[in-house]
Amino acid sequence: MTVQRLEHSVEDSYGLAEKYYAILSSINNLKLTQREIQLVAFTATRGNMSYATIREDFCKKYETTSPTINNIISKLKKMGIFVKDKGKIKVNPVILFNFTKEDVVLVVSLKRKNV
Repeated sequence: MTVQRLEHSVEDSYGLAEKYYAILSSINNLKLTQREIQLVAFTATRGNMSYATIREDFCKKYETTSPTINNIISKLKKMGIFVKDKGKIKVNPVILFNFTKEDVVLVVSLKRKNV
């Protein structure tokens, strides 16, 4: 078994969330685009993507439009990354952390299939 340890620091909780979801996408072959990863990270750090003010903040930060957000939300809901909870669009709790209070340590185990 080969063990390799990598460490990376980020500026803020949003940066931490963005790195986490990029790794999650890559390791699970989700093929999320950069914008989709940004939306998931933004939603995870803000709590939901249901309020107009949150959507406006995202649009301003990333110079995008509300219809683009709606299309991405629809896709991510179908994938199970976003869920609707009490009328609010949120990140699925299975892949959600409190990025503002915790560092994230990932242990990745890659195994060959027995052929």
